[in-house]
Amino acid sequence: MARQVLLIWFLSLGSALGQVSYSIPEEMAKGSLVGNIAQDLGLDLKRLTSGKARIYTGDSAEYIELNKDRGVLLIKERIDREALCGQTTPCALHLQIILENPMELFRITVEITDINDHAPIFMKTEKRFEISESAVVGSKFVLEKAIDADIGNNGLQSYSLTPTDNFNLKLHSQEDGSKKVEMILHKALDRETQESIALLLTAVDGGDSVMSGTVQIHVVVLDANDNAPVFSNSVYKAIVTENSPIGTSLISVSASDQDKGTNGNIIYSISNVADRMSERFQIDDKGEVTLVGKIDYEQAKHYQIDIEATDNGGLSDSSKIIVDVIDVNDNAPIIAVMSKSVSVTEDSSQNTVIAIISVNDPDSDSNGQVQCSVNENTPFSIKSTSNGFYSIVTDSYLDREREPQYNITVTCTDEGIPSLSSSVTLFLQISDVNDNAPVFKKSSYEASFQENNTPGLSIFTVSARDADFNQNARVSYILEDSSVNGVPVSSLVSVSADSGVIHAVRSFDFEQITDFQFRVKAQDGGSPPLSSNVSVKILIQDQNDNAPQVLYPVQSGGSVVAEIVPRSADVGYLVTKVVAVDVDSGQNAWLSYKLHKATDRALFEVGLQNGEIRTVRQVTDKDAVKQRLTVVVEDNGQPSRSATVNVNVALADSFPEVLSEFTDFTHDKEYNDNLTFYLVLALAVVSLLFIVAIIAILSVKCYRWRRERMFYKSGANLPVIPYYPPVYADVGGTGTLQHVYNYDVCRTTDSRKSDLKYIRPCSESIISLDTSGTQTLTHAHRDKLTTESFEDQQKPPSADWRFTQNQRPGPSGAAATPEVAMGTGPWPNPPTEAEQLQALMAAANEVSEATNTLTPGTMGLSTRYSPQFTLQHVPDYRQNVYIPGSTATLTPNPQQPQQALPPPQASAAQPEPPKAAQTPASKKKSTKKDKK
Repeated sequence: MARQVLLIWFLSLGSALGQVSYSIPEEMAKGSLVGNIAQDLGLDLKRLTSGKARIYTGDSAEYIELNKDRGVLLIKERIDREALCGQTTPCALHLQIILENPMELFRITVEITDINDHAPIFMKTEKRFEISESAVVGSKFVLEKAIDADIGNNGLQSYSLTPTDNFNLKLHSQEDGSKKVEMILHKALDRETQESIALLLTAVDGGDSVMSGTVQIHVVVLDANDNAPVFSNSVYKAIVTENSPIGTSLISVSASDQDKGTNGNIIYSISNVADRMSERFQIDDKGEVTLVGKIDYEQAKHYQIDIEATDNGGLSDSSKIIVDVIDVNDNAPIIAVMSKSVSVTEDSSQNTVIAIISVNDPDSDSNGQVQCSVNENTPFSIKSTSNGFYSIVTDSYLDREREPQYNITVTCTDEGIPSLSSSVTLFLQISDVNDNAPVFKKSSYEASFQENNTPGLSIFTVSARDADFNQNARVSYILEDSSVNGVPVSSLVSVSADSGVIHAVRSFDFEQITDFQFRVKAQDGGSPPLSSNVSVKILIQDQNDNAPQVLYPVQSGGSVVAEIVPRSADVGYLVTKVVAVDVDSGQNAWLSYKLHKATDRALFEVGLQNGEIRTVRQVTDKDAVKQRLTVVVEDNGQPSRSATVNVNVALADSFPEVLSEFTDFTHDKEYNDNLTFYLVLALAVVSLLFIVAIIAILSVKCYRWRRERMFYKSGANLPVIPYYPPVYADVGGTGTLQHVYNYDVCRTTDSRKSDLKYIRPCSESIISLDTSGTQTLTHAHRDKLTTESFEDQQKPPSADWRFTQNQRPGPSGAAATPEVAMGTGPWPNPPTEAEQLQALMAAANEVSEATNTLTPGTMGLSTRYSPQFTLQHVPDYRQNVYIPGSTATLTPNPQQPQQALPPPQASAAQPEPPKAAQTPASKKKSTKKDKK
């Protein structure tokens, strides 16, 4: 096998183009080697695989295939040169090999050489001649030419005629390379001697193994026709335009015959049957040649028609007509997309190759000249890389956010008149690159909601938009780390990562925090991610969730505190002032005072704004000494909240008179409406605890009894038994209740017959339950119970009494000094339990001393005044406010230091503690005992 390789390399606009030529014989077996394309092109085998190498054959059948693993071209289908090219020479296949990443194009030409695989053949197996005996020596008889599909030396080479008694062969070379075969009469015929002659015409080719074909010639000798027809021209020429309509006349030919009669009648015919000329052209009896088939310049540019003129005597002459076809612009350019990219990233550089196309116009000259362009207003251009091949490249920067996709229309137009064009549309997707950060809809956010919200409340939503696509546009919201008053902001609010909804983590109290600020970051899902942040401010609105708190007068459950008004008091006499505060703000802290109940409503009035209790008329002798006023303090919230305070007023001029009248004041039936409820609730709780304790004791006893039974049945070692007093046994410790409900229980060993005692810890009172059902209170713990009752009657004030100027309540809560008004004055801290107990014990001491001094054996009346009840000792409540439970006194003078209550004297004699507070059920019994 002969092979010739021609390799040409050149680089144009990022696309490599080379050319390789091979020569192979036809009829090679399937899988035969054509050539090592990787070696001839200098390519690595890995490049063929990574570049997705493939063969592009265009309109040709796929006879060649590429083996990327070996880098060779192989025969895919058997190649028949005669079927592929016919008589055209050279016969070649034009292929292209395309590589990607980067795109490269290589042109391959495979020439198919002929082999002697076809014998010469005749279209007819026999030929019949009728020759007159008068035919002169030298007469010519045209024989049918043999057809050999092979070319060159393998094609038809010679003819032979046997026998040669009367006829010889004469060959004439023609312009197209074929040979005209004529049978020449070299010896006159004699019908009487031989009426018919049988001849054998043999056609022989020139291959290595000679092949031949034959045709039988039958000669019938006729009588007396001694002149043959003669054409006027040996060659005729005609011109026809392609796509001419059927019936178009091309040319008229003529031949003459000197014979007379029927021997002079001439018949015209087309003799080259092998070329199927009779399907395109037709000649009539007059010699006029017309078009009967379609003429296509792209299929054949020239036609050669062999014609014959034959008379009735069988004599004939031959000639030929050469028809030249004129091209017209009847073919639009053919666009073939050889390779294209489905998508390209928006950050691609300029001159990035998007696609490679091939354009072919089969027309000739200017009709086949093509110009290609892409549609306007697109960032793409088309450039010619080689003859008939174009590259579509980017000519500006891409932006997916502005245009996510393009329809690139490539239009190719030839230069014919009129011009023809064709187009193809390529769809290109622009891939996203994370080049846009999320953008919030607002530069900052501000939202408000009311305090006492439920945890998890949705406050509002922040929203950011990312102009990118898909994952790059997926926005996540992140709460940036910060602190508010030393507390992490994450403990106050949370943000949903997907929706941007901000939730309150806990319930807020306006009195603790009024507003706070934090930042939320929006981050996309790109790699690397881009982000932006925004400031968020939360405003907490106040709710009327705090009732007013009465600071003065202090409500004491163990003793009676009364304001003394002399009977000589004038109208408008200031009895006392109710001082209250509301820790809310705004109108929720505006307080008003109303007189709800009074022993004599016509004697006293309360200032609506300042809470001052004054007399409205002159005190008379008929007025009762004991006066009780109930004042309601109400704020201005919606709905409003209120608090009540009882004020005891004594109308007397001397202290003994007050004591005698107020001895039974504490036994007044006007109790708090909730006292009965609390007592019932306490009784129910104690009963429940008692039942639980009984069940626990029984459970422990049963458990230990079972252990003892198990112990005696098993011979196990005895566990260490703890020591108990002789007459007591442990029944289970303190149990599982909380500490404030625990009981230390001890039972005697014969407790089944004796009473059950619950002994509280040493720091608590001891209540004994005997079999009679009566309750006794040990003397050592009466002070403790009295202190507890004091604490139950009046809770300590709010821990935070600092208010801004615009949050101050009305006159009753007005600040005495600018420092106090601005929240910088000496407001006391909340008293501790120890301080409360200390103050209450001091008050109890004062009551005991007053009781011992005035009326022994009766309940004392605690007061802050000297025993001499003169008007000089009446305090001005507008100037000096005592805060119960604290060691500080509010005073309007900012320079005056706060006076603390003196602690109880350690060396003082221990006074008799006050009696325990009595319930309504035991009031009558106590009264009777006191009288006795």
